[in-house]
Amino acid sequence: MKLQLTLIACCAVLIGCSGGNPREVTATAYNSVKAQTTIDGDPTLTAWGDTLKPGMKAIAVSRDLIDDGLTHGTEVTIEGLPGTYIVRDKMNKRWDNKIDIYMGNDVKAAREWGKRTVTISWVEKD
Repeated sequence: MKLQLTLIACCAVLIGCSGGNPREVTATAYNSVKAQTTIDGDPTLTAWGDTLKPGMKAIAVSRDLIDDGLTHGTEVTIEGLPGTYIVRDKMNKRWDNKIDIYMGNDVKAAREWGKRTVTISWVEKD
């Protein structure tokens, strides 16, 4: 019985580490360039006040995803991309079920990414 409980606990930890809440979303990409920010805005400053730097694994999320638990600082895995991304920015209210992947100053990489449907996973914060 003790071994079974240990195995169940280990499985729960492994499932939690791999991410929960899988969800299919539209994914685009964005950069720290003036053309992609508000008029006279700082292209490195996010809506939550974080400063973006090239090389950061950051995403912006649509506001409906925030309501579903993808809040500021949440770690997210994105199908097809290595590593973990952090929610650092939020998108305009006009978007739904969408993420924007930060690609530093590499406009070419963002254009090559284009618009895709991906599955994301995250573990909600307590």
